[in-house]
Amino acid sequence: MIIKHIKTLTLAFAILATFNSKSQTALAYMDKMNKEFVKISEETWDYTRAVAHNKKAKQIEATRRNMLNANRSALNRIKNMQPFKGDASFRDSTARYLELSYLVLNNDYSKIVDMEEIAEQSYDAMEAYMMAQQLANEKLEVAADVMQAAQKKFAAENNITLLDVDSKTELKLEKASEVFKFYNQIYLVFFKPYKQEAYFMNALSKGDVNAMKQNQEALSKLSKEAKEKLKTVQPYKNNTTLKGACGDMMDFYIYEADTKITPLVDFYLKKEKFDKLKTQMDKKGQSSSKQEVDEYNAAINDFNKAAAEFNKVNEELNKKRASNLDNWNNSVSKFLDRNVSTKK
Repeated sequence: MIIKHIKTLTLAFAILATFNSKSQTALAYMDKMNKEFVKISEETWDYTRAVAHNKKAKQIEATRRNMLNANRSALNRIKNMQPFKGDASFRDSTARYLELSYLVLNNDYSKIVDMEEIAEQSYDAMEAYMMAQQLANEKLEVAADVMQAAQKKFAAENNITLLDVDSKTELKLEKASEVFKFYNQIYLVFFKPYKQEAYFMNALSKGDVNAMKQNQEALSKLSKEAKEKLKTVQPYKNNTTLKGACGDMMDFYIYEADTKITPLVDFYLKKEKFDKLKTQMDKKGQSSSKQEVDEYNAAINDFNKAAAEFNKVNEELNKKRASNLDNWNNSVSKFLDRNVSTKK
């Protein structure tokens, strides 16, 4: 599961030279509120690290709960803060943001966790899964912008200058957001042909020749389209490893669809012919004509040759598929390990 960072109020403060006791008190008020966001930021980073390093959403549900708890605790404390000099606008704006972020994390992301269970079933489901993540993140972005506008207004009214200096945690979250965005882009390119091949393999296992032919054509088409789409994707910080691994996977699918699936289909055609003739021979028995016997024997030879070729091609494809998928999975792991820190 991919999550974008939550904006925080982790800022450095500077007081104008003409500050007075009110501005000093206002700074303490802002600083108290700001500290509530530090824990949220830390818990969000823990969750992001877990997501990045090959863990499923269900496995890291506890870390999502920690985010929720940090959010809820901060919300309760901020709601209990007194208005500043009778003005509750900054406090209430911040509380509204925390309420919305809690709802998004608790409702939107819990739905995403459930969606992950079915996302692997089709490209449309995967696309919907990623869109749900994006929409949830956009809700948080809008709420954060409103909150920060209120923060700036409060600072201006109280002679406080805000220096927008991101914390180390915030910088790591920003980078992780960029990394996940790039990965999602490549993954969707990868996923459509990947699922299409799975449909072909399902048809192959059933011996459904018509479905095999249809999926063969679709696999070739989608893989070539994916190769073209990859050309438009700019590498992440000039690192082409992930993009290259995806391209290698597409090359395999094109090779499979255009040159190797035909003998697999041919095997089932030969098998169908052999089974039909065998049924006829079993019925006729000794009354079969020489021509029918010759035709049956020829069908046996064709079937045996096709079976040998089927096994040979299937073994080759299995090895190449496994090798390319291993390369893809290792490239994903290395990409995320390299670009999303494992440190707290």
